[in-house]
Amino acid sequence: MDEMAFFGAIYALGLILMILQLAALIWVIYDVLTKQKKMPDLEKVLWIVVAFLFTIIGALIYYVLIKREHKYEEKPGEEENLEDTPQVY
Repeated sequence: MDEMAFFGAIYALGLILMILQLAALIWVIYDVLTKQKKMPDLEKVLWIVVAFLFTIIGALIYYVLIKREHKYEEKPGEEENLEDTPQVY
């Protein structure tokens, strides 16, 4: 009976870890694609690849290097200048 409890606990721990990895992956991809407006496209692709390869560790590195510094985020009141839209003066 102790053997079944042990394997059940290992299974539950693995399931929790998989859910955390999926959440970290989705968070990094969402944040890179929606919030980091000034980030170059190549860097966006690199961060998404890092998120796929390293999931939780990649998300922590992304948070420390990019998100915490608000490196590529637009500041409030700062408008995105779209070149395709006509400028009306």
